[in-house]
Amino acid sequence: MRILLVEDDEKLNDSLAFQLRAEGFSVDTCRDGEEALYYIGENIHDLILLDRMLPQISGTEVLRQIRRRNNQTPVILITALGSLDDKVTGLDLGADDYLVKPFAFEELMARIRCVARRPRKLRLGERFTWGDITYLSDENILTGSLGSCHMSKREGSLMEAFLRSPGQTLSRTLLLSKVWGMDSDVEDGNLDNYIHFLRRRLKTVSRSVQIQTVRGIGYRISCSDL
Repeated sequence: MRILLVEDDEKLNDSLAFQLRAEGFSVDTCRDGEEALYYIGENIHDLILLDRMLPQISGTEVLRQIRRRNNQTPVILITALGSLDDKVTGLDLGADDYLVKPFAFEELMARIRCVARRPRKLRLGERFTWGDITYLSDENILTGSLGSCHMSKREGSLMEAFLRSPGQTLSRTLLLSKVWGMDSDVEDGNLDNYIHFLRRRLKTVSRSVQIQTVRGIGYRISCSDL
């Protein structure tokens, strides 16, 4: 699961990000509302932890804007404002939960698990099919007409990015954001390496699916049978 953490308190931001990563989550962080809207616009996160009082644009305004855009990514508001009116306002704006500071990390984890149990919101494990291949995201297993194989977490994330937009050209920047995170300083060559790994996987399991290079832009997944 990829989480966007929006918290302007630097120490709390760093602490929560560290603990969430230790629990196995992929975490992107930002500290103001304007940057949060940019991150959310990339539509790569499964859950947003959103501070209510933020510089530039408030957390409630961020929430209002993303719901107006019909972005239904689950949001847990994290705030020091804990009155009944504050909670009602946040939930009415479209928050899925409301956590008042200070809080124990164990409570945050419980809230995340609670939201994750709502099948309409978080996609914890999905099946993607394109041509003669099927990818099971929760098991990182790729199957095809020639066989099956297990993939690394990074390979699986890259495969999922392609299978969410089959036949479409995905830019290098978009793929790096989806697989490594928007604030990662990963080198461009790492993407090429993993494209090479993925092509080898596909050659092993599929007769018809391949990843094509779109010169000067990025890559796309294609199927000769479609």
